[in-house]
Amino acid sequence: MLAEFDVIAFVHTTDAARAAQFYVGVLGLELIEESPFALVLRSGRSMIRVTPVESHAASPHTVLGWSVGDLSPVIDALTNRGVQPLRYDGLDQDERGIWQAPGGARVAWFPDPDGNVLSLTQL
Repeated sequence: MLAEFDVIAFVHTTDAARAAQFYVGVLGLELIEESPFALVLRSGRSMIRVTPVESHAASPHTVLGWSVGDLSPVIDALTNRGVQPLRYDGLDQDERGIWQAPGGARVAWFPDPDGNVLSLTQL
């Protein structure tokens, strides 16, 4: 039933100004609206609502991810903008922090300023 509709993703922040600088200034997402209730961002056809909260405990698991054509130049560009890829014990990640899944996908993870785990995947 919902397969024909676009998804709206939600992520939480304790500092909306800091989140805006990261999601717009570093990641390059389009700012659609800024209000006390949310930063509304556009990424491709998707909407992301960054919602301010008083306190936040980041999940250790991925909360947002992007599918990219070629992961290496994207992670290089983000690293040049100050993003630090996450490294995980037990995963054989290369010098960029990229892991190759058994099925062939290449994945890299990085945190936002609130510790939310974000990912990039090259299928």
